[in-house]
Amino acid sequence: MIEVKGLTFSYGKDKQALHGLDFTVEDGEIFGFLGPNGSGKSTTQKILTGILRGYGGRVSLFGEDRNNIHTQDFFQKIGVLFEFPYLYANLSAIDNLHYFSSFYPKEQLREAEELLEELEFKKDFLRRPVSSYSKGMRQRVSMARALISNPKLLFLDEPTSGLDPAGAVLFRRIIEKERQKGTTVFVTTHNMFDADLLCDRVAFLSNGNIVALDTPGNLKEQNSSRSIVVEYVYQGWREERTIEASELKAGIPFACDELISVHSQEPTLEDIFIRYAGRGLS
Repeated sequence: MIEVKGLTFSYGKDKQALHGLDFTVEDGEIFGFLGPNGSGKSTTQKILTGILRGYGGRVSLFGEDRNNIHTQDFFQKIGVLFEFPYLYANLSAIDNLHYFSSFYPKEQLREAEELLEELEFKKDFLRRPVSSYSKGMRQRVSMARALISNPKLLFLDEPTSGLDPAGAVLFRRIIEKERQKGTTVFVTTHNMFDADLLCDRVAFLSNGNIVALDTPGNLKEQNSSRSIVVEYVYQGWREERTIEASELKAGIPFACDELISVHSQEPTLEDIFIRYAGRGLS
């Protein structure tokens, strides 16, 4: 679906944003492009979606070189959720979606009100202007805009930004539902929790370089200390002991009267990112 070779981009002589990126995204995959603000995530997405030109290297989408793809055909195959909502503030959610729908063939479209209902948009605000919406409501309309055309390739930039925990769970469920339909999803985010739950593979981006690329499970396994923390009660005292995972094969290797909990010391994706990049996500 996406193939990138030696991708470079510069905003000026001393502002090189990307330093020769190489990666592929398979059909039907949820691919996470992860890193802190300023790492080159949004620049890469803008190149892939055709917003930025003048890049170096090769970019291929749908089996065609990005420079040779007919613009109208390309935009009718993709959906884009930008980090900041691009909506007409004086129009309502329904009017915004009807306007954006006008750029696509009718047989390709989803029904706007049904889509907003799936996104749990408040019905009382359907015909009120976007200027009266909260950030979370605008994010829902923006997601509806990205999905309205039934895209084959979906670009999502910080998809759960501005959402409460329930809204974030809803968005993750909808993204997974799109993947089950066969949609390929390219997610740019610094939210490692979202990436861990959603993505088949992730690429860590730091200062315009990919510093790691693998499945979340493989990355955690490769960077795990393989130690286990056991909490237990023995002779009336609550205690905690750290042991190697292999020691559990024959059972708990020490005396205890009551086992309270057993926790693996598996690192988070953010822990792993810091190991590879030498910096956090803030």
